[in-house]
Amino acid sequence: MTEITPSSSTTTYGKTGRGSALSLRRIAAWPVWISLAKWLGFIVIILMYIPLVWLAVMSFSDRPLSGIPFPLTSEHYRELLGEFNKWGEPLYESVILGLIVAVVCMIVATAVGRAIPRLRKPGGVLLVALIPLFVPGLTMGAALFIFIRSLLELRLGLWSIFIGHLVWALPFSLLLVLIIAVRFDHRLLEAAEDLGAKKWRRFWNIEFPILRPGIIGAGIFGFLLSFNELLRSVFLRGSETTMPIYNWTMTASHQSQVPIIFSLSTIILCVTLPILGGFFWILFAKLDRS
Repeated sequence: MTEITPSSSTTTYGKTGRGSALSLRRIAAWPVWISLAKWLGFIVIILMYIPLVWLAVMSFSDRPLSGIPFPLTSEHYRELLGEFNKWGEPLYESVILGLIVAVVCMIVATAVGRAIPRLRKPGGVLLVALIPLFVPGLTMGAALFIFIRSLLELRLGLWSIFIGHLVWALPFSLLLVLIIAVRFDHRLLEAAEDLGAKKWRRFWNIEFPILRPGIIGAGIFGFLLSFNELLRSVFLRGSETTMPIYNWTMTASHQSQVPIIFSLSTIILCVTLPILGGFFWILFAKLDRS
């Protein structure tokens, strides 16, 4: 009978482990994975962009609810322009509200994002700041409504919608700033301080150029999340109507308004996508090169 000693057992398990790791490397090196990744990426791109293109096509359809694009017509766009007095104010309020949320998110996310990496135990602060990401929109909207309207007995309006949007957008903005802030080398600031640079000069000349993509991204995310927010706005709106609330109300109550909503969504899409695309190109291509 062969006696298995601890040393021989360890050697056997070591060989087995090395053999398994080698087999996994060989499997990972198969060319089929590269082809599979390309096809999966292609499918994801189709799922993202084909519905947007189809929305634009159906906005010109005479019968958009049937799913058949022909015959084509521009009548829905004429009706949309004729009803500008109905959707113009909600659009204006959503844009202004989104810009305010974007600016506040940029400022607060930058201040908090710079401070968290310098804490001894940043985990607790980060957890508290990110908890709103995991709270459902209906729950957060109802909680804010009860707190503002029932407990504080304040009148709801754009300011209460702003609070709901800020609570929702700020954690995303903070994450974008933190991605860059946690990799920032603070020895650069110490060197600048030794050379006599003031705090504002150290921030503007050293920190801001490095954190700039995260700060601008925080503003963009703040604006987009505010502009498209519906669930929290429904509870906090009072008598105000933002663009998502208007679209939801018209779609839910008047089926005849659905083609006009298609046209309005297409116009917003055609305006925002080129602006955001050009902004990102300037930010990440032109400015970073310089």
